[in-house]
Amino acid sequence: MPKSKGGSDRVSNLTLSCHSCNQKKGNRSVEEFLKKKPEVLKRVKANAKKPLKDAAAVNATRLAIFNRLKATGLEVEAGSGGLTKFNRTRQELPKTHWLDAACVGKSTPSKLRVLVQKPLKIRATGHGTRQMCGTDKYGFPIRHRSRQKFVKGFQTGDIVKAVVTKGKKIGTYVGRVAVRLTGSFNITTGTGKVQGISHKYCHLIYQKDGYTYSF
Repeated sequence: MPKSKGGSDRVSNLTLSCHSCNQKKGNRSVEEFLKKKPEVLKRVKANAKKPLKDAAAVNATRLAIFNRLKATGLEVEAGSGGLTKFNRTRQELPKTHWLDAACVGKSTPSKLRVLVQKPLKIRATGHGTRQMCGTDKYGFPIRHRSRQKFVKGFQTGDIVKAVVTKGKKIGTYVGRVAVRLTGSFNITTGTGKVQGISHKYCHLIYQKDGYTYSF
């Protein structure tokens, strides 16, 4: 039930949604929004009647962890969504995850100095896989993985800059590289994947460390 029609922030009135579906629903009731999808509506309403034991367990665990941390003698504080919103609104900052993280708790200064326009996004990618072969959806092997990690001085996960000067893929590409024994690499940029870039055009920017970085 939307807030404009008497809905609340209780867990029983909340559900997970992607951004586009949330925007499309707007302030319509779930019955109106899903009237053409009766099976989905039935499943959503059934989930809404489930007991809130999971939420209760999270709340109890959260309090226990907080008390354990306070017992260490370290400086620990707890915040809330309401306090975060108050701190952010008072400083006239836009709602973003990274600015919310800077506005959590009572220790938030009265005036935040925001020195950047965009945060550096860091995502853990790991160091590859120990699988010796790839499989199809039924578990049958369809390709074998190479034991050779470095190809032409590069390894999958390196951040590279490729300046292609001829051919169909002329341009400059910066992103995470996936190496191939043939020397023809794939580069994943901020806008998508570019395939078949020769190693001759690639220049190393940052060696693989198990993370990807972007703005």
